[in-house]
Amino acid sequence: FKNINSRTSNIEKKEKNKKALVEETLLAKYDQYYRLAYRYAHEEADAFDIVQSGACKAIRSSHTLRNEEYVQTWLYRIMLNECFQYLKQPKHLSYEAMQDEKGRHADATEDHYADVDLQRALNALADKDRAVIILKYFEDRKISEIAEILDENENTVKSRLYRSMKKLQVILSDGQNGKVW
Repeated sequence: FKNINSRTSNIEKKEKNKKALVEETLLAKYDQYYRLAYRYAHEEADAFDIVQSGACKAIRSSHTLRNEEYVQTWLYRIMLNECFQYLKQPKHLSYEAMQDEKGRHADATEDHYADVDLQRALNALADKDRAVIILKYFEDRKISEIAEILDENENTVKSRLYRSMKKLQVILSDGQNGKVW
């Protein structure tokens, strides 16, 4: 029985270590996860909800983390999946959110319109295409990191990035003289 208890104790220690590592990484990288979620949700409260939900899932399933070296990649994948899940949900606006929307449109400046156009263009892309653009240009991730996060080949990520940039260019052009915003 001593060997069985010893093995059980070792497994429990490893699981506790993984859970602690996941918690540490979540705290250290919280702002990055929030920025990622905000790029998808466009609302602070929704972004916080996405990150909170992703953090809970990550902590609950920390025992499934196979390689501790890839904890950041593993967490990014969880957060991206939460963002995708959020996008699939029907949108219900609260009264406060509707008032905020009205206020934003009333105070809009030309710079804000450019942001809105970019956001609309990004929203027109497929989920994985948008993810590649956001991870590369907004989160400053390397192609190799993006490939790990999305569980795709690096060349696939490069192709997706190139095609997505071309799609964005077409969406953002004004159609008459090819001018891009």
